[in-house]
Amino acid sequence: MKRTLLLTVALIGLSALRADDVPFDFEVLQYRAKALAAKPYTPPASRVPESLRKLSYDQYRDIRFNPDASWWRREQLPFQLQFFHPGFLFNQTVQISEVEKGEVTPIAYNKNLFNFGANRDLGSIPGDMGFTGLRVHYALNNPDYLDELAVFQGASYFRALGKGMRYGLSARGLAINTAEPGGEEFPIFVEFWVEKPVPNAKQVTVYALLDSPSVAGAYRLIITPGPSTVMEIRTALYRRKDVAVFGVAPLTSMFWFGENSSDHHGDLRPEVHDSDGLMMERGTGEWLWRPLTNPSTIQVSSFSDENPRGFGLVQRDRRFESYEDLEACYQLRPSAWVEPLGKWGAGNVRLVELPTPDETNDNVVAFWVPAKLPPIGEPFKLEYKLHWFIEGQGGRKPPGGYAIATRIGHSQTHEAGLARFWVDFDGPYLNAQRSAQEISANISVGTGATLVHQSLEKNPFNGSWRVAFALKPDGSGHPVELRCFLQRPPHILTETWSYLWNP
Repeated sequence: MKRTLLLTVALIGLSALRADDVPFDFEVLQYRAKALAAKPYTPPASRVPESLRKLSYDQYRDIRFNPDASWWRREQLPFQLQFFHPGFLFNQTVQISEVEKGEVTPIAYNKNLFNFGANRDLGSIPGDMGFTGLRVHYALNNPDYLDELAVFQGASYFRALGKGMRYGLSARGLAINTAEPGGEEFPIFVEFWVEKPVPNAKQVTVYALLDSPSVAGAYRLIITPGPSTVMEIRTALYRRKDVAVFGVAPLTSMFWFGENSSDHHGDLRPEVHDSDGLMMERGTGEWLWRPLTNPSTIQVSSFSDENPRGFGLVQRDRRFESYEDLEACYQLRPSAWVEPLGKWGAGNVRLVELPTPDETNDNVVAFWVPAKLPPIGEPFKLEYKLHWFIEGQGGRKPPGGYAIATRIGHSQTHEAGLARFWVDFDGPYLNAQRSAQEISANISVGTGATLVHQSLEKNPFNGSWRVAFALKPDGSGHPVELRCFLQRPPHILTETWSYLWNP
């Protein structure tokens, strides 16, 4: 009885503790997410005044954070924070807090942190308005200057850079009902916590609380900068209800046109895209490459797998001549690779491609859809590394050969009605081979077209290998699944090129 009484007293004392008395860590955040999911969803109220919401794009861009006010600048720590001001489309504010040795200190909004440029008459701004996101700065390229390393702003979007890169594609916390008839749900990071780094820190940790009508969740992101910046991400997600598509580790990018496009929209640049393909390493060890497209209608592709080794949206073409853009520098946009930690089980990598009229819209999404979810009320836990890389700087690439170009067209002189494909493969082993006698192309064509002829030829100018083949559509207009790889039986020499062709 005495032991029971002491235990009861201890539990009463523990329950009486305020949340602020408990040292902050991921377990505390996970418990908060669970408690949040147990309640009905309440949309966050906007505290942003109309004068800020009515700002134009250019007016909003004129509001800049004062670098001298960067968080941890006075301590000269290796990582520093800057914050985004509300306005324009960004009218949902978030609370950002500093964590030091488990103790949480909220960072209050202060208009003196910002330079407002030509914006003179903004009226009264609430002192408790908050920010709309944060930037993490680090001496990525020059020891004397702290570059932007990572950005968190808008819904659950975030992105990062490695050495020498320019911002391109983004990641998200979660993708809900993407490309479904009822419309997509966009979960929101409603609160952030950032651990204060020590003076010689080589990484920084960001925590985030996610909320939406269907899901609440806890996130921890350990960011390690370098030539390839790596985020080690841990999540615990609690569903309020079932959803049609539960997409984890989502990546979002832009593809307007490329070498496989028939329409360049009158633009003088050869290609315009942040990513040019989906790359996968399946649980079986097969590597797959799916070139991206800008379809005329929404296009959804699924690649079933079990315990995937990785997937990502990749900018494989790194030649300036492919883009000829001195401002956008698409050749310097990062690729992003999701490396699962532990076994993810069965599911599929889903690729969604949306039509876009220009380069201002992200129109490509890729994510993992697990085949089975725990019951509502139980956590769905996941861990993975997210690599932001350029090939040759720590990024992933198939160990054998890989596709470097896809071109599609029609013959104007003979065999009318045939679609022609050129798929170029390269790699150290392939480049060293001179004879095509023992190497062959394995091409498979799904329903909707017939393979008329094919050839394989060494390119004497750059050492790559070109597979050329022609297809005759059956007139049904159905999309045709295509696959191709090079082999020296019984060995497969390249990744599998996969393409959904719309005749």
